[in-house]
Order: sequence, then C-alpha cells, then structure tokens
Amino acid sequence: MSRSRDATLDGPGRLLAVVYAIFAVSAGARSAFQIASDFSLAPLAYSLSAFSAAIYLVAALCFWWPSDRSWSLAVGALVVELAGVIAVGALSLAREDLFPDQTVWSEFGIGYAFVPLALPIAGLLWLLRSGTRREFSARND
Repeated sequence: MSRSRDATLDGPGRLLAVVYAIFAVSAGARSAFQIASDFSLAPLAYSLSAFSAAIYLVAALCFWWPSDRSWSLAVGALVVELAGVIAVGALSLAREDLFPDQTVWSEFGIGYAFVPLALPIAGLLWLLRSGTRREFSARND
C-alpha cells in the first residue's frame, strides 16, 4: 500500500497532530476571548497564550504534513515551546505579579494537567528518533 505524501505519519505522528490541533484551538480561543474582553488585565499572560496557540498550530501542521522542511520546523517549534513552558512556568511561580491571570504555560501547564510540559518532550523524543526523520524525509518524493 502506498502512502499519500500529504498524509500524516501513523501512530505517534497522528496522535501528536490531533493533540496539537486541539491545543491550538483551545489556547487560541481562550487567548482571543481574553484579549478581546480585557487585555489590560494581563497583557503578558494573554499574549503568551496567543503565542502558544501559534506554536501549537505550527506543530500540528508539521505533524499532519510531514516533509524534511516540516521536520525541521517542528523541532524548532517544540524547542521554543519547551523553553517557553519552562521559562513561563518558573516565572509564574517566582514572580506572580507578572502573571495576574493564567497562561497555558503558567506553573508548567498545571491548568492543563501538565500536558503543555509533557507534550513538547514527547514530541521531541519522537521527532529525534532516526526512524521518524527517515519517515519525514520519505514524504518529499
């Protein structure tokens, strides 16, 4: 059976694409509502939630349409995501005054059952497997 070039990879790739799409929609809708309703309350927190939604969308698209370019973009997005979760998580605990309202990444994603912390780690572990890289590269033909 021949695989379609525009089909996502099986198993973990498909699951990651779906989870990232769900997070893109949920974080995007939440931040859009917060920005539209009361941006002045927590501009940093709401902007970071919008940024996280953009990262989640990029990751979902990369997992859905694998190629050499999408593999590189996904790795970059997940590294930025992980750095953001760690930085925002630590800052939200150390400097609560910076975050008068929660972001997706506040307290390492506690409001989302720590999925925002686990997701980029799981995604990077899967992406950095040599078999995954070969599968993404095989989609270029």
